[in-house]
This record gives sequence, structure tokens and C-alpha cells, in this order.
Amino acid sequence: MADIGDGLTRADEQHLTRPIPKSAGAQMRFLVKRLKTTRAVAGLLGISQRTVERYVADQLRQPKPALAARLENEVRRRWQPLVRKRARDRAATRTGLVIETRARFGFTAAPGTSDDGRMRRITQHLPPEYAGRLFAAQEAGAAEDALQRIAAEGLQELYFKDQGTRAPGLLVEFTDIDYVEFDF
Repeated sequence: MADIGDGLTRADEQHLTRPIPKSAGAQMRFLVKRLKTTRAVAGLLGISQRTVERYVADQLRQPKPALAARLENEVRRRWQPLVRKRARDRAATRTGLVIETRARFGFTAAPGTSDDGRMRRITQHLPPEYAGRLFAAQEAGAAEDALQRIAAEGLQELYFKDQGTRAPGLLVEFTDIDYVEFDF
């Protein structure tokens, strides 16, 4: 199942202006600079403090694949926070965001209507209000289902209800997400 939170994070990375450090030593030094201590980095990555110190001093150069993936992921999450914040603020106040998803959409509507869920591929621009709500919820540490409800509400109002011009009382169920991508 695709995560909405991960999709928002991937969309952040499109706005980065510089690539992340390539070598394990440079990545470790970056994390130590951000987290302030080698002990904090060791706890974050699940390795010993001495191992972190050896990577920082370039005594170790090639981490095992599992550690390399965790290290790159943690560096990527913390890389260029001001650039990310600026892009998110612009999306939350001016431009909004585009959601592209393939998921099962079902409906709760008036009797006699087709409410059976089916897989749909939808690309829809969400206005800044929904972008701001998604970003605020993600930063507050909201669970995936809360992010999913916000996205479903946005798709319900803009795609299915056409901004309130049709299908009053329609409630959309957004489940079985195959993939979800954002752009802002």
C-alpha cells in the first residue's frame, strides 16, 4: 500500500537544489552536524557510537546495504529543510498541489445510486487549503488514515462533487491505494 505521507515527502525532494552527500562519511558528518552528537546518530541508525565515529573519520567507507539504505533515508529526510519549507509554504498559501492516485473509490449516496467501489486513476489539483491541511497534519505526526481522510475529502469536493455543483450528500471512501503521487 502506498503511503500519503511518503508521497508528500517524495514531492518535497523535487524542490531540492543540491544532491545529498554521496559518501558514507559525508552522510555521517551531515547527520552528526544536524543531531549534534555521535550518540544520537548511533541511536537513530541502530549502530554503535564508535562505528559512527569511524565513518566520520573515514576509517570505514562501505556500509552494509541495510545501513547504507537507512543512512541515505535519514540524510534525505533532513536535507535542505529551508528549501522544503519554502516549497510547502508556497503550496499551502498560493499554488496548492496535484494528487495523482490509483485507488478504490466507493460512495455513500442516495438510494438507488451505484455505490460499489471500483479502481479509478485520478489526477486532480487540490487548492491551497487542502495542501495546508495535509502538510499541517503530516508535521503534527498524524496517522496515515488521517492524511487519507484529508485527501479523500479534497477529491470528494473537487472531483466527485465538482465544487458543490453536483451530487449533494455524496461521501467518498478512499481505500486500497495502489499508488499516490503529489506534485507542488
